[in-house]
Amino acid sequence: MEQSVKSRRSADLKTPTGLGAEATKDISGGANALLADVFALYLKTKNFHWHMSGVHFRDFHLMLDDHGDELLAMTDPLAERVRKIGGNTLRSIGDISRKRRIEDNDADFVHPHEMLAELREDNAALIASMRELHDVCDEHNDVGTASLLENWIDESEKRAWFLFEILRDTNK
Repeated sequence: MEQSVKSRRSADLKTPTGLGAEATKDISGGANALLADVFALYLKTKNFHWHMSGVHFRDFHLMLDDHGDELLAMTDPLAERVRKIGGNTLRSIGDISRKRRIEDNDADFVHPHEMLAELREDNAALIASMRELHDVCDEHNDVGTASLLENWIDESEKRAWFLFEILRDTNK
């Protein structure tokens, strides 16, 4: 019985998909890194939402809440897409921490404009990562994942644009 349990742990998922093993490996790897980044950016966005202060508190607080909702909404479809194509997805906070490329900000105080500038840069990095994954999807003719990414790129560009416009005259 012990051998049977161990063999199931490493068994291929054999999920029916039109993508080959290399496509599943390449796309799942990129999607899991992206998913880790989305979780990291979600938590950073909520951190800054919770710790916002200053004269524009209400506007920034509400905007970051909306941004967090958009990011969180990406997580389940992205993880499920990895499973649909036969891959395994993230399993824990530790897994997210090992795969993420978006850095944490644990500072006790961050000026509101610095918060927004950091989120602008992180959203730009997320967009770049999504475009890279889109290229991988194109190589493997994975239109399903590419289609999801196209919508998320647009949403992320909107977040980056809003943050850019708010900071336009602040030298941040």
